[in-house]
Amino acid sequence: MRTRIEHSGAAKLACILCLFLFSCNPWIGGAVAQPGSSWQVGTPIATYWAGPAITDAVAQQMVEGGFNLVWCGSEAELDVAHRHGLRGQLTSGLFTPASLDDPDRRQQLDALIARVSKHPALYSYHLIDEPSAAQFPALGKLVAYMRQRDPQHLAYINLFPTYANNQQLGTKGDTVTAYAEHLRLYVEQVKPSLISYDHYQFQLKGDGDQYFLNLAMIRRTAQEAGVPFLNIVQACTWAPDAMRIPNADELRYLVYSTVAYGAQGISYYVYAHPNHHGSLVGLDGTPGPLYHAVKSYNREFVAIAKELQPLRSLGVYHTSMRERGCEPLPPDAAFRIESSASPASPRGFLLGLFGAGESPTHAVVVNLDYTAGASATLVGPGALERFDAGTAQWTSANKSAIELTLPPGGGALVRTAR
Repeated sequence: MRTRIEHSGAAKLACILCLFLFSCNPWIGGAVAQPGSSWQVGTPIATYWAGPAITDAVAQQMVEGGFNLVWCGSEAELDVAHRHGLRGQLTSGLFTPASLDDPDRRQQLDALIARVSKHPALYSYHLIDEPSAAQFPALGKLVAYMRQRDPQHLAYINLFPTYANNQQLGTKGDTVTAYAEHLRLYVEQVKPSLISYDHYQFQLKGDGDQYFLNLAMIRRTAQEAGVPFLNIVQACTWAPDAMRIPNADELRYLVYSTVAYGAQGISYYVYAHPNHHGSLVGLDGTPGPLYHAVKSYNREFVAIAKELQPLRSLGVYHTSMRERGCEPLPPDAAFRIESSASPASPRGFLLGLFGAGESPTHAVVVNLDYTAGASATLVGPGALERFDAGTAQWTSANKSAIELTLPPGGGALVRTAR
């Protein structure tokens, strides 16, 4: 989970990147296409990594923070989660491939699954963080084994980011080649019901240059597999000499860019953990500035992702940024930024286009400048409506152009009027 940003000097092949990013079948949040699984996302996920044991006080803090999935280390903690209307991800030392090779451990695993599979708060089982491709065959057997005994709950695994090295990934080649092979093997051998990954881009000076590349590659892989995806974003520093603590605007930027790419889950690293600075909550349970920020971000993410869940992600475009993984907005796009009242920013805007068919009906517009607000005119294929993520209500603009004023890193969901 704490993979440091390492820039590879190897040049990636442009043709490989283009083929990987843009030759795919779009998908967002419908039925899971994995054999033997009946798990569904349900309410889009708002969760975290590395938090305290779940007590009533902690659970209440999670609810107030807009979280809907908590980590539970025992069945008793699942009970606490249920009392507060939260879903639980269960951790156990039995959720490893080694349990299948030991008759006693296998019996214990079977008994645990038999008990908790009927628990009203259970949402998922946590298996492993950042496995190498060498571990995929054994993990695939474990996932299939657990899915056979409990097809309704997710066997959760989290993957490395693009900047992991080849030894960590267990594959060879430049950044795109090695990561694409890592993802291919994962889908082929593990057959996940959800793809989760982490990416931490806020360095002490400047940002990493693979954030959108990683989003694009995960989006494409999830679409091809017919499964949703979840992004774990940076919400602290554990290496103050190399990485900075993001501020509230930078965190908003991560949340809105994630939903614009079609994610059905957002997670923050970390909630509270020793030797991690600036996290959502202190080790004494005191909420920090980022906790107060995500109280609204979580609710906005869930509300927008829920609106997009029945739709397909048809394209993700950048008006200005040309980092790796950024596709320029076509001149004939159904939705476009016609004018900007703000001073020109080299980061520009991000447009995620969605629809039930082949034509976009919805657009998530994100101000990619996390240092300043921005205003722009969005033009669509017909009369437009804007979504209020706070009230989950749509307001008509009664015209095909709508003025958007977005906070630093903020975004808006717009659709054609029904």
